[in-house]
Amino acid sequence: MELRAVFIENVKKYRRINKLSQMALAEKCGTSTSYIGEIEIGKKFPSVEMIQKIATALEIPPYKLFMEESDVYVANLPPQAKQELVSKLQKSIADIIYECVE
Repeated sequence: MELRAVFIENVKKYRRINKLSQMALAEKCGTSTSYIGEIEIGKKFPSVEMIQKIATALEIPPYKLFMEESDVYVANLPPQAKQELVSKLQKSIADIIYECVE
């Protein structure tokens, strides 16, 4: 699944797990309900700062918003693999943000 689609699905999933409406999530993030809705339909992609706010509001580390469900857990990876994962995620996030700004 494309990274953007994974992000969208995870925002929805963790919002529902936390029993938050789009309005409640927006309030916790200091943004509008319509912006959260646009994120969830893929019309907009949040900045790194907003990703952090969303993750904090959902009570998860930001990287979980970019992970597909699988049997591989970051905590079980060797340090070098973790660093490589972080580097790839940062590049992917930067690429997505760049696409949205164009």
